[in-house]
Amino acid sequence: PPLLLMLLALSPVTPCSPQPNSTHFICTEPTLSTFPTGLPPTTVAISVEFTALATLLPSALTGLPQLQELHLSSNRLTTLPKTLLHPVPTLRVLDLTQNLLPDLPSGIFTASSHLQHLVLRKNQLQVLQPAWFQHLQQLQWLDLAANALAEVPPEIFRPLRSLRSLDLSHNRLVALAPGALAGLQALERLDLEGNRLGTLPPTAFTPLPALQQLFLAKNELQELPEGIFLPLHHLHVLDLAQNRLQLLELPPPQSTGPVLDLDMSGNPWSCECQLLERLQRVSPQLLSTHDTLCASPPRHRGREVASVSRDGDTGC
Repeated sequence: PPLLLMLLALSPVTPCSPQPNSTHFICTEPTLSTFPTGLPPTTVAISVEFTALATLLPSALTGLPQLQELHLSSNRLTTLPKTLLHPVPTLRVLDLTQNLLPDLPSGIFTASSHLQHLVLRKNQLQVLQPAWFQHLQQLQWLDLAANALAEVPPEIFRPLRSLRSLDLSHNRLVALAPGALAGLQALERLDLEGNRLGTLPPTAFTPLPALQQLFLAKNELQELPEGIFLPLHHLHVLDLAQNRLQLLELPPPQSTGPVLDLDMSGNPWSCECQLLERLQRVSPQLLSTHDTLCASPPRHRGREVASVSRDGDTGC
């Protein structure tokens, strides 16, 4: 009826209206361009994702003293106010995946000492700022993947003594400075896949005694420093696939714990004594064996590394 249409036109429905006394707020309205207001102080989790949100006011989170999770992925954010997180010191999880952030204010995490999970993947970050991490002693998960980072400044992660997972994959790293990973004594998982690393410093992983999983695939590594993995006594996943390696380095053999899962496919391996003896000493579980081939010497060219190692025809 015309009257009903008139009433609807005069009273448009606001998308994603908060509900009184609710604890969780979810909005995935594509046309939303302003952060919702009027959220109840009982709110513990906010998810505003896949919207047209491009800016946030400094007061956006005021009056939310119990907020623990803030999910703002897949929006159009280009900047964040410096004091955005100051009203929510209880925040544990912040997800900013797939926005348009080229930088963050240096003091944005000053009041976020309880933050445990920080996701900044798929933005446009170019430079890491030490000030971001100074107050994040409880951070356990840091995801910086798929940005435009060209370097990791030495000592920058030292305050992150609780960090267990660090993802720097699919950036523009061409080298890893000595001391880049200093202080990460609790780190269990490190992902450097899909960068442009041509070499690594001999002591790159010495600060990581708890490391269990290391991903170095799809870089430009031509050689590994001798003994680079020897400090990693708990490593059980090592991915070296799709580099330019001819000689192999491995962590020390483990008498207890899981067998090392090793992906060394897509490299031009030299199936000489050095490689074959190390494989026999560590006895890893080889992944992608059909793509793990010998490039030399001529008598083994094109053969699977696993086959040559298994046959024991080493000539050593």
